[in-house]
Amino acid sequence: MSETLQTTDAAVSDADLLTRTVIAVRAAGSALRERFGEVTPYRTREELMRALAANDDTALAILRPALTELRPQAGWVEDELDGGALPAGEWWVVDPVEGNVNHLHALPEWAVTATLVRDNQPVLTAVHLPLTGETYTALTGAGAHLDGRPLHVSHTADLGLSIVATSQARPDEDETVVRRVGSSITAMLRDALVVRTAVPATLHLVNVAAGKTDAFWQFAGARADLLPGALLVTEAGGRISDAQGLPWTPQSSSFLAAAPGIHTEAASTLSR
Repeated sequence: MSETLQTTDAAVSDADLLTRTVIAVRAAGSALRERFGEVTPYRTREELMRALAANDDTALAILRPALTELRPQAGWVEDELDGGALPAGEWWVVDPVEGNVNHLHALPEWAVTATLVRDNQPVLTAVHLPLTGETYTALTGAGAHLDGRPLHVSHTADLGLSIVATSQARPDEDETVVRRVGSSITAMLRDALVVRTAVPATLHLVNVAAGKTDAFWQFAGARADLLPGALLVTEAGGRISDAQGLPWTPQSSSFLAAAPGIHTEAASTLSR
């Protein structure tokens, strides 16, 4: 998109990009669904990494050419563990198999995600769940949707009545972060109604956007984990910040997404 385009033209262009992005993630999801159903055996870390890479390659063989054709000038990020800010300009931030380990274990919690980031702001995102056929989408200024139906975060105003969720630290995470995750779960077990702990992060965040879960937090999150959900939750009327309630950026060391009615209370719990 030319920088000289008017705002209305940009909105139309981005809407069309989102429609085509949805086609790409659904196609990749179909290919991954064909590989799903049996537990993939592995005995060593090397065998695990090869199995994960085989799934990634299957999805990327569809996603990369399709998305590159849509935005040839955009950069490309496919390492789901990368964090921090991106250089200026447009970037595709892709997780070809969000929840890849779950896929290998024949567990249903996995997805395909693609997010267009412009100057470090997520502009559009598509999250496809191949086993249910559901596709969550968000476009800046146009709301969040599930298969075309508008989404809205919950109206819960009491953390004590809330279902909250988190993901574990990444493999080989720093011990300080691991301990912080553990203490935050303990704090939430005292203050919230129910605490869910599982991977991947994106599936918790689509539930926050849909009003099924009231809050999600994570420490040391990666861009591909958090950018799709950050846009979905924001466009569904939720609030995002770091765990202390301060503005969140991809450089932040923590992340909190919540319904507005409990956001401050959740941040207070996590800050103890």
